[in-house]
Parts: sequence; structure tokens; C-alpha cells
Amino acid sequence: MTTTAPPGAEAPSDPPAAPAGGRDRAVPRRMRTTPNTGFLFVLPFLLVFGLFMVWPVVQGLWMSFTDTSLALRDTAFVGFDNYTEALGDPDVWSSLGNTVFFTAVSSVPLVLVALAMALLVHSGLAGQWAWRLAFFAPYLLPVTVVTLIWTWLYQPDLGLGNQLLTTLGLESVGWLSDESVAMWSIAALTVWWTVGFNFLLYLAALQSLPSTFDEAAALDGAGAWRRLWSITLPQLRRTTGLVAMLQILASLKVFDQIYILTKGGPNGSTRPVLEYVYDVGFTGYRLGYASAISYLFFALVIVVSLVQLRLFRQED
Repeated sequence: MTTTAPPGAEAPSDPPAAPAGGRDRAVPRRMRTTPNTGFLFVLPFLLVFGLFMVWPVVQGLWMSFTDTSLALRDTAFVGFDNYTEALGDPDVWSSLGNTVFFTAVSSVPLVLVALAMALLVHSGLAGQWAWRLAFFAPYLLPVTVVTLIWTWLYQPDLGLGNQLLTTLGLESVGWLSDESVAMWSIAALTVWWTVGFNFLLYLAALQSLPSTFDEAAALDGAGAWRRLWSITLPQLRRTTGLVAMLQILASLKVFDQIYILTKGGPNGSTRPVLEYVYDVGFTGYRLGYASAISYLFFALVIVVSLVQLRLFRQED
């Protein structure tokens, strides 16, 4: 059965044919991209990253298998001799012990004090802007300024620390000259200086928590401490894991404040492993041996990071 168009109506015409070349002809030329466009945008970063990160790592790894020295021009391949010597070097183990001890005595208060500071500000304390500024301002200071301030505080005769002890009738303390006290003094400096960063992480996490659980518990009669232990702290578990991991890695890499304050003294009681690498490489001129020590320490840091990640995943 055929149909005819009514008088005066035009018969439907066929749709216009697509231009040759398909859909690409309909896309404006300025909107077309080539497969290499994204790579061209990333190329400057890759060049800088390869020049200043990848190449030094590769060069340092090769150097650890040689007897490279600043005092000699000739370099010979020695294999694993540097690594064998490092594993049997008592100075390596003592400096590593100092590093682990500093990490232990500084990381715990840097997590707990930061959490307490964040809870104090989040509780609605009056003058919050002043508290936030006071807690975070030390973190903005360079290490030279921080060490200069605390050097004055730790002065044996005129320092504020010993003056307070003398006022209380106690004996003066060699804050940086006593082997049993020096590392604790540096840890106290580090906590005062860097706790502001962890404080900000905790404060941001607290401000992002939903208030419905806390309000429901308050309606059920739960007190402030009960709500803190049962509701707030469990919700901060991920943040606590992040803060702890970042802090442990940062403490393992300690160098600046110790080198400026004590240069590893007294009698090497505060010398971390990175300072020993510096002393061996740039004072003893043994770059190959220093590279081997640094890569052994790098492997230790990687192991610690993997263990922490696995523990946090199990908790989640």
C-alpha cells in the first residue's frame, strides 16, 4: 500500500549525506588532539624528575659499589665490600641506635600533643585564632632560628632552663653536654618546632567529622569523656595512622637540628645515621662507603614504611 502526500505538502527529503571522512570533519580543528599531547605536557616534569631524582639515585647506587673518594681520582669497582664493612662498623650501629631512640622519644609526643591541641581548639575555646597561631607559628620558623632560640634556652649559666631549676632549688643540667640528657633536649626542641603540622591535620579531621553521632550520644546521657573515647577517637583512627607514619619517617631522617646544636656530641651520643653518612663522605672523603651506608638506611626506611602500611590496612 502506498501513501501520497496531501496537496500542497512537499514530500520528505532524504537526510543530508555525511561529509567524506566521517565524524572527524564535524569536529573543529582547534578541538582535535593528538595521542602525544598529554605526553608533551608531562615531559618538562619528567625531565626535571629524571635529572634531579632518578639519575642521582642511580649514580649513588653505582657509587656504593666502588671506592669513590674525594681525595683520589681513580675509582675501582669493589662489589659488596662497602656493604660488608658497613654491616660490621660499630659506628654505623651506634648512630642507627641514636636515630631509633630519637624516633621513639619524639614521635609519641608529637602524635599525642598534636591530638590534645586539636581537641582543645575544636572544643570551642575562646580566642581560637590566637591558639591556632600560637600552635602553628613555630612550624613556620627555619631550623637555624629554632636552634638559635633553644641554644639560648639551653645555656648552662644564663639559659632559662637552668635558671628555673636554680630558682626551685635544683641543680643545673647540662642540656646539650650531658650524654644522658642531650637527646631528650633535642627531642623537646623538635616537638615544639614541628607539632604544629600534626595539629593542623588533626584539626582538619575533627572539623570534618559528622556531629550526629556525638549529638545522639549526648542525648543518651553520655558524658564528654565517654563521647571522646567511644566516638571521636575511633573516627580519628585513619588520621592517627597517617600522622604516625609521617612522623616516624620524618624522625628517622633527622639531621639539621642535631648537626647545628651538638654536631653529634657529646661523644657521639646524639649523632644520627645521616650525620655519620655526612661525616664519612665529606669529612673522611669516602663517598663510596657513605653511599653504601645511605642505601642500607634507605632499605630500612622502606621496610618500616611497608610494615606500617600493612598494619594500618589490617586495622582498617
